[in-house]
Amino acid sequence: MTEYPNSPAPPTAGATGQQGTDERNRRLARDGVARAERLLCRYYRLSSPEESFELLRDTSQRFNLKLHTLAAAAVRLPVPEATAPRWVARRPRGGPPPVPALHLDGAPATDRGAVLDATLRVTLRITDTGMGNVQLVENRLLRMVRHTGLNQRFTDYFAFVDSGTTSCAQAAEEVRQVTVKDVGSCDVFDERSRHTILQAGSRACHSVPLVSPRGAVIGMVSAHHERPLQDMTPDRLAALERVGGEAGRWLVWHHNTVVVDALNHLHVRAVHRR
Repeated sequence: MTEYPNSPAPPTAGATGQQGTDERNRRLARDGVARAERLLCRYYRLSSPEESFELLRDTSQRFNLKLHTLAAAAVRLPVPEATAPRWVARRPRGGPPPVPALHLDGAPATDRGAVLDATLRVTLRITDTGMGNVQLVENRLLRMVRHTGLNQRFTDYFAFVDSGTTSCAQAAEEVRQVTVKDVGSCDVFDERSRHTILQAGSRACHSVPLVSPRGAVIGMVSAHHERPLQDMTPDRLAALERVGGEAGRWLVWHHNTVVVDALNHLHVRAVHRR
């Protein structure tokens, strides 16, 4: 492990620390789905959480969505009346927005995974590093959905970000790009976050919000660097802003089409179970 001069000794991770992280991740992952299960049981009078889970699972598979993505959308959007024909009223539809800054390189423009991969790949290319991750806002948390070059201790610890003691949380709160020039001396981190980042070989990082057309933060892409950073050049900042804007617009489109279609399908199936 790389040693960083003048940095205080990291707290011992140990089995207890890792066990606590694992338990937190399981709880947060389960809580999001469980909230959706309870909602379906209550509004559609389903027989059990298990029946709700079955509906969520089958719908997520049918529409090629992560179960937690569908569950988060179900909790966030108002539940329709049982007599309504669909969960979300029909909206004007169109194809996905153009994403030239993401350089999809032949991948389908409708493929969420390809768009997330491209968002991370292009960000790392612009910032000239091989370490980074993508997070999406879910249940008022930042949930990591893509990463590369970062070890398991890092990805486990930051699987969910639910506090303001990180640069990504600061960037999300302030809706702006944030550069941490030196993780070892930056006061934005608490000590456990700081040392989790340092032990992964990251000495600096830059976070870019993925922003909707209305200015809401949809997610975050962050680049990590082995050495301290200087200020990003105006050209790089502008290129990263384009990446964040295009990815954010695409994610809004995906929610308003694929995710909405899945919710409407879920509604119909749940009504028929009554």
